[in-house]
Amino acid sequence: MKSTDGFFVRDYQPVDFDEVENFWNANGLGGRHRGDTALTIQETLDAGGHLLVLCNDSAEIIGTSWLTNDKRRTYLHHFGIAEPYRGKGLSKILLEASLKLAAKDGYQLKIEVHRNNHIALNLYESAGFKPLGDYDVFIIRDMASFGE
Repeated sequence: MKSTDGFFVRDYQPVDFDEVENFWNANGLGGRHRGDTALTIQETLDAGGHLLVLCNDSAEIIGTSWLTNDKRRTYLHHFGIAEPYRGKGLSKILLEASLKLAAKDGYQLKIEVHRNNHIALNLYESAGFKPLGDYDVFIIRDMASFGE
């Protein structure tokens, strides 16, 4: 995919899972404890989603962008750049590749951002994202207790 100054964006491959999970855990983006398994990733890819990885010139994964959809909206998750590579404009490269895929899919694009993550908020607003409204997001991660 896109290459810029020794960095490139490519599609996730199943052999990337351990490195991606390590990246997510190291950067507070996700991991198995949040239900982010290799099977979950594959199921979202099979359903028309995308997982992009940003690599350095050594092919080390230094960023991810995971797009899933419900055939109404595309959701952007686990978007981040490794700490040593932040502030170099790499998030714009990864976001541009993500936006192109989302546009091709043709759904609305939604992302949830922590209120205090001003750098991410500025990035997304500069790319055209608008606040959806003043509400809080709730989640139940473990649905097992409801199946009894």
